[in-house]
Amino acid sequence: MKKDLKKEGRYTYFEAGEGTPIIILHGLMGGLSNFDGVANYFPEKGYKIIIPELPIYTQNILKTNVKAFAKYVKDFITFKGYDRVILLGNSLGGHIGLYHAKMYPEKMLGLIITGSSGLYESAMGDGYPRRGDYDYIQKKAEDVFYDPKVATKEIVDEVYSMANDRIKLIKTLTIAKSAIRHNMAKDLPKMHIPTCIIWGKNDKVTPPDVAEEFHKLLPHSSLYWIDKCGHAAMMEHPDEFNELMYAWLKKSDL
Repeated sequence: MKKDLKKEGRYTYFEAGEGTPIIILHGLMGGLSNFDGVANYFPEKGYKIIIPELPIYTQNILKTNVKAFAKYVKDFITFKGYDRVILLGNSLGGHIGLYHAKMYPEKMLGLIITGSSGLYESAMGDGYPRRGDYDYIQKKAEDVFYDPKVATKEIVDEVYSMANDRIKLIKTLTIAKSAIRHNMAKDLPKMHIPTCIIWGKNDKVTPPDVAEEFHKLLPHSSLYWIDKCGHAAMMEHPDEFNELMYAWLKKSDL
């Protein structure tokens, strides 16, 4: 996917297909390639897939928070000239999508969240990767998935290099605090955007009861489970994820 990135103004993004725009929001450690399955599937179904690089580590520390990232997404939608969009977010990306839906409902057609933070305070991890401890970081990366083999050396190396980058570490901790501060529990009952919740039954980062709570609090939500699946369903079971998401889009007339 790297080779296909477009750069326009302050935005760098991947784009494929034509049709209703689905903007994908990656998580804290999530590369754009985590969504390869979605990016390959939906353009053939009449959707335009757009994956912007979120400025998680490049924005001023004062703008390193969920609310500022949601505004960045709104500005990107305006920049691209879209009227209303569907947002899909994993982990922190789901939280940004939820906050965007709260602040800018007029921009939203629908929302899909998977392994999202926003309710559960430990969603950012319970102890931050210790610098220089590769084995610890490997174990943390493996815990994200039901099948630890999904945490390839490439993924572990990426997390390891981030944990050893002082600025990135400070920004990661800043975001984690912001995620706790921007808890969505009181907002969700007032949010009436159609929402699809797809969750791994074996998610250790945001456990299944978090998905149940989202479903209970969001008035127009549908909840779908993927078995033998951890925190990043779209990576671990891309085919099943795509089928569930597509069926929901059709059901919701989106």
